[in-house]
Amino acid sequence: MKLSQRVLTMPESSIRKLTPLADEAKKAGRRIYHLNIGQPDLPTPKSFFAGINNFREEVLSYCPSPGLPKLLEVFSAYYQHRGIPLTPRELLVTNGGSEALLFSFMAVCDHGDEILVPEPFYTSYSLTASALGIKLCPVPTFVEDGFHLPERGEFVKRITPRTRALLVTNPGNPTGTVYTQEEMKMLAGLVQDFDLFLIADEVYREFVYEGEYKSFLEFPSLWERVLLVDSISKRFSACGARIGSLACKNPKVMRQLYKLAETRLAVAMVEQMGAIALAETPAEYFREANLEYKRRRDVSIAKLQSIPGVYCRRPEGAFYILARLPVVDAEEFAAWLLRDFNLDGASVMLAPANGFYLTPERGRDEVRIAYVLREEDLANAFTILGEGLRVYNSTVASPVVSS
Repeated sequence: MKLSQRVLTMPESSIRKLTPLADEAKKAGRRIYHLNIGQPDLPTPKSFFAGINNFREEVLSYCPSPGLPKLLEVFSAYYQHRGIPLTPRELLVTNGGSEALLFSFMAVCDHGDEILVPEPFYTSYSLTASALGIKLCPVPTFVEDGFHLPERGEFVKRITPRTRALLVTNPGNPTGTVYTQEEMKMLAGLVQDFDLFLIADEVYREFVYEGEYKSFLEFPSLWERVLLVDSISKRFSACGARIGSLACKNPKVMRQLYKLAETRLAVAMVEQMGAIALAETPAEYFREANLEYKRRRDVSIAKLQSIPGVYCRRPEGAFYILARLPVVDAEEFAAWLLRDFNLDGASVMLAPANGFYLTPERGRDEVRIAYVLREEDLANAFTILGEGLRVYNSTVASPVVSS
């Protein structure tokens, strides 16, 4: 029997590839501080579970393929409150943001088509594109610039007759970058001038600490072009619910997205009932969550910048830091931390950043850090990281001085 080239050529997720080493470390009795995955630790609003517990039906039936009408209304009200003019008919409930991304790619690209994406980018973008035979064309950004966008010309020179879309994350994963109004206007002009779609992943909009968040759907000139990818996972600390959404104000595009939704029949009924109940979440929940992550960001940046040889910039949003470490190979170092090092019975799990890049050798000395732990735990984790770097560079590898 022979497997498809589609699956054989797909890359592994850099976020999860070291999980077996972490599992072994835990079996050996070590505590692992997980800085590798963006799993919020704040309590999911109780209303979500109340919505599930209050669900009473004798038959658990299929939902409509676009989603429960009431949930579409809830999503529409949420967006309009945020100044994003979406009606229920312009929305689709998806199995997490991942399916929204998958549908977006499928709707605008054929096999062999191309999508421009600022690099580094969320690792699942390359997994999804690879599975569909779509080519991602990276536009480099750099830690020294806070991963803000380069000049328009850097995008233009990568556009070919096969380019169909521009894909952006704002606020950014893995960078935490929040685009300025000037950057957004530049991208808006780009997609209009070259007749492209803009796939906008905006799942971290609740987590902006500096600058001003603006959705690409707040530009009326882009209404025909934007596919908005979203999820309740981050803003409600509900990753396990697997409820996302996909929005587009172009009725021709929405008709095609409905067809894609029909191929998987429906999103789970029970989780949608829980998501409907999240409409009762008070605004204070979001304010407190934002302040909590801002404090964690500040603790993380202060600790990281105190470690010799580590270089990072203060991110404006999300809950990630992409940091350059004084090592040649961050993936080898991250594996060594789990396999061979502990401080008082504890170690740290990092996400090697090479998986967030397509350009060869880029990100090799970088890691993504998710500051989704309590401040005390973050402080302990960075103490372990600092000591681990000292031991690693003095006993295992030749030290590298970062510029």
